[in-house]
Amino acid sequence: MFGKIKYITEGEAHIESKIEPGQDVDLMNSNVVFEAPNQAILGEVEEVNDDTIKIRFLGEFINGRYVSGVIRKPLLSSNIRMINKEELQELMGTYNDKTFKLGQSAIYKDYTVCVNINDLLSNHMAIFGNSGSGKSCGVSRIVQNLFSNPNFIAYNANIFIFDAYGEYKTAFGKINQINPNYSYKFITTNPTDPTDQLLQIPVHLLNLDDLTLLLQASSHTQIPILERTLKLAKIFAEVSDESRIYKNHLIAKALLAILFSNETTKQKKNEVFQIIQVCHTPEFNFDTEVQGLGYSRKFSDCFEIDSKGNFGESVLINDYILKFINDDLEGKIVPKDVYYTLKDLANALEFTLISEGFQHNETLYDDAIVLKVRLNSIINSNIGSYFNYPSYITAEQYISSLVAMPNRRKAQIININLEDVDDTYAKVIVKIYARMFFEFAKTREQRASIPFHLFLEEAHRYVSKDADTFLIGYNIFERIAKEGRKYGVLLNIISQRPVEISDTVISQCNNFLIFKMTHPKDIEYIRTMLPNISQDVIEKQKVLQPGNCVGFGSAFKLPMIIKLEMPNPMPYSTNCDVSARWRVNVRPTTQAAANPSMPKYATTNNVN
Repeated sequence: MFGKIKYITEGEAHIESKIEPGQDVDLMNSNVVFEAPNQAILGEVEEVNDDTIKIRFLGEFINGRYVSGVIRKPLLSSNIRMINKEELQELMGTYNDKTFKLGQSAIYKDYTVCVNINDLLSNHMAIFGNSGSGKSCGVSRIVQNLFSNPNFIAYNANIFIFDAYGEYKTAFGKINQINPNYSYKFITTNPTDPTDQLLQIPVHLLNLDDLTLLLQASSHTQIPILERTLKLAKIFAEVSDESRIYKNHLIAKALLAILFSNETTKQKKNEVFQIIQVCHTPEFNFDTEVQGLGYSRKFSDCFEIDSKGNFGESVLINDYILKFINDDLEGKIVPKDVYYTLKDLANALEFTLISEGFQHNETLYDDAIVLKVRLNSIINSNIGSYFNYPSYITAEQYISSLVAMPNRRKAQIININLEDVDDTYAKVIVKIYARMFFEFAKTREQRASIPFHLFLEEAHRYVSKDADTFLIGYNIFERIAKEGRKYGVLLNIISQRPVEISDTVISQCNNFLIFKMTHPKDIEYIRTMLPNISQDVIEKQKVLQPGNCVGFGSAFKLPMIIKLEMPNPMPYSTNCDVSARWRVNVRPTTQAAANPSMPKYATTNNVN
């Protein structure tokens, strides 16, 4: 079959072919070994002609262990043979308590590809492929296989699947049938089953960066407004004697700023009433009794305008307000552990707009009004309900609640369904969760002691090239891609359009499963972003059958075509059965028989 070596180039050898005419030999993509004393170099057949076989060098077997890459070339006198069973087993991996079955080798039919769990899942991973190429089925099969190893109980796994279309509920809903120790949790924007949990994010856990993204800020001038809003929301939400004194100080300062402004008396009155409407205390509300010399007035009555166009009780109200000014409070530390809602944020934003005089600066006022409109739009839409958390909870308690089950067990797979959320807000929600997990992981005393795996279905919806870095100084996915591995926060991005995904994130992925891709821009992008990918891998993925992928990276000894079994049960991601939807049951009708001009059929199915 293999004759002598004709010549050796930088990365391949040209071998004399001794295949007899009519001999049926399938050599393409097979692995061969160049054997010589103290040398066993692995190659792959990539071209077969009538007289020549071209073999590309891949790596070397050293003391039975495979090492990728070739430093020394095979000798011209090397014996060339097909790879043996022991060497194949070294490449494919063995099934034990540290590995799981990924799929079957597409080249070597009787061999299962088993990958080391750490090698695959301790690094970021990317799964790319056209629509219909088998990505969702592949992800389902991989996760099912992870939990199917009887020698390895992954009870402490935290796999968060951000599901763009609600596909994975059917695939993982019965994971406890594999092992009763496992549990699955479905968090969704549209609960339909008793076990479904409504998506709810505590507003008080959002930081300035989250709020900037949620309200789609587009200018740096909007960030100080939001920063002041967050500060006021926390201050106004705290309930204590000390906080009440501070609130009165802030209200008094805002009222004095209005009263001593150049606005008309009527405008001043309107703004004063707006302040009291959005933020009030027992000392500052419409019904507060303001005590004068021998008489008293309600707070609201003090702002009656007299015949001269002034406030009739201007001296009384000024003296009353001044009693609450205390400049020593300006350095007060903002409380942290307080509960507030989106409506509290809206009131704090309104207070900020009036008290800081933004209405007197046209540019700043326009920026502020955009934020106000967007916040109120969220409150009055379905999006607001996703931030309607009922009570105070710490970040650690909230993350614990995400994996907690009603039966006091722990969920290993947490499926967050975002199919009813448009791309703009879905991206923000996923970023908020990613930021929470990352900050939680960074605060662990033992680094990477609680790993989180974030599977981002349709990742181009979230991990895109956006303006986050310009506005807040970073993109959370890029930060996780660069720093998350050492803290145990791992990205698993799944997409049909890698060209739309952040370059930084793709460059930090160590493992890839590439299903069939045909779009030239995506193929060229992968080639450009991954300089170590060979032309052979590029060509292989173009002709893959559905359910087959090219796996390469740190978890694989060499790039290989892997056939994944169909998941059982399946995700809800199959194509529309058009013929079944169109077909109707037909039967002759009495009217048609009596009247030849009428259609001779009648439908008996109902439209559901």
